[in-house]
Amino acid sequence: MISVYVDLAIGLVLAFLLLSLLVSGLNEAVVRLLGIRSKFLWAYLRDTFDGGPGKGRSWIPSRIIDVFAKLPFSSQDPRPRHAPDPAPSVVEPMPVDPSAVLAEEAPVPPVDMTERLYERLQEIDHPKGARTSISNIPPERFSGALLELVAAEEGGIESLIAKLEAIRSPLAGHLRGVWEGAQRDMGKFRKGVEDWFDGEMQRLSTLYRRYVKWVVFALALALTLLFSMDSLEYGKTLLRDNAYRAAVAAIASGGGDGTAELKDSLKDKCAVAGSVEPYSCVTEVFSSPALVKIFDHAVMSVTIPAEGADGPSFSFNAGSWWNRLITPGHWPGYLVTVVALLFGASFWWDILRRLTGIRGKNS
Repeated sequence: MISVYVDLAIGLVLAFLLLSLLVSGLNEAVVRLLGIRSKFLWAYLRDTFDGGPGKGRSWIPSRIIDVFAKLPFSSQDPRPRHAPDPAPSVVEPMPVDPSAVLAEEAPVPPVDMTERLYERLQEIDHPKGARTSISNIPPERFSGALLELVAAEEGGIESLIAKLEAIRSPLAGHLRGVWEGAQRDMGKFRKGVEDWFDGEMQRLSTLYRRYVKWVVFALALALTLLFSMDSLEYGKTLLRDNAYRAAVAAIASGGGDGTAELKDSLKDKCAVAGSVEPYSCVTEVFSSPALVKIFDHAVMSVTIPAEGADGPSFSFNAGSWWNRLITPGHWPGYLVTVVALLFGASFWWDILRRLTGIRGKNS
């Protein structure tokens, strides 16, 4: 009896794992196709280095619709243009005179600090279009690029911070805090910049995941309804399938206790009693376990024929699929499936490893 419930657990976990992988794959495809990770990163860098457009509105999206509807298709792409050449060997100092700007004797010259940062990072870029595809900057690489900008200034870090303050860059406050905290030691300053940027990336990742979870929920709901995956019904199917196989195994081993149950199962699973040869029916059922029928109720189902036959056949089940969809009895099962998919493929893979005893490389 325990093995029956273990089989049930493995069957359900495997079904959730397959669907979770499909959800993750679709989400990753959308993110890569629209370059959302890269745009999200450079929107943050625009805010941090140059401030929002016109020193007002932030580049970082504030709503979920902005992340997946506005940010990917906006004409104001926060990413710099891709440059195939390596970074210039000579870094030009910022064309800003802080004393003149603060004295209001000269207008603030337009300085694109984000573009200057990209010039020091373009070696790690990959050509995937007109814009940069960089979606992750290691803290060590960021601090190195920032120190290259510092080296271009005659007054070092003090001069760079003064110029950033003159053009009202939000980065000035962050760098001054790190510089003072490092007690004006360049080695400690670099380490402080790395720690600060690493913390900012963690905060940005948390914000990004907060937006993405709604997309994962939408995909999980759409796939659950598309495949009409009723987890509660599927669990009952697995139990019946396991009970039938156990009865066949008992008879094959010489036991007679399962004969009546087997006859009842044959009546349910085969066509009309007596019209199908029993051995053929048993063979057919054993070759089509409940697991391979997980998507039988989808709007489009696929049937793999027996060996030697033509290729797989596709059938359009719009009528039966819609009837299942509007039947309230299936809704609790759909809800269980959606909630299960929100845990993610890694969670269900870990559960499957624990149930089956599969060991990882480091185990």
